[in-house]
Amino acid sequence: MFEQFMAFLPSILFIVKGSIVTLKYSIISVCFGLIIGVFLAILKVSKIFMLRLFADFYTSIFRGTPLLIQLSIIYFGLPIVIGVKLGVFSAGIIAFSLNSGAYVSEIIRAGINSVDKGQFEAAKALGIPEALMMKDIILPQAIRTILPSLVNELINLIKESAIISMIGEMDLTKRAQLVSAETFNFFAPMLVAAASYYILILIISKLAKLLEKRLSK
Repeated sequence: MFEQFMAFLPSILFIVKGSIVTLKYSIISVCFGLIIGVFLAILKVSKIFMLRLFADFYTSIFRGTPLLIQLSIIYFGLPIVIGVKLGVFSAGIIAFSLNSGAYVSEIIRAGINSVDKGQFEAAKALGIPEALMMKDIILPQAIRTILPSLVNELINLIKESAIISMIGEMDLTKRAQLVSAETFNFFAPMLVAAASYYILILIISKLAKLLEKRLSK
């Protein structure tokens, strides 16, 4: 048993290294998704109907279609339209960020609506411009409230990022598939990949709880 484990150890290390790729896609995409989400959330609470319509339409498109289809359109279809071939990394970040932005916008919109209406009225009474009110007063309170939901979005993106393997990226899933094909052992490599995803999510959940406690103080 020990000899078998030692023989399989290089494959385990090869698969686990894919965690770096998975985290890279997830963290960068969530950061861009947060920027997109904040922008869309502000549009959704705007008094201008056309801005609300655009934000709602954007959200419905990206929430109503599979992420794999979105990735395929951006990687395979977009180059036909713009005449420029996108790399795997660029296509993945664009697809994941746009998709994440749609979900994050709904989370932030709910957070903004959860802020006491008196905060809005007090800011208006003091003559604070709407942009500064949103940046300095409303959004900080909303972010503190929705932090658990944002962490859930990051966790979901870590799992969903496995589809990047479909266009050749060497993430956890792709590496496990390669080892499975080479060794004709489909149980152990996939188990290693599953354990790696699980450990990543446990670490992120723990860090999020520590951050949440810090913010609550």
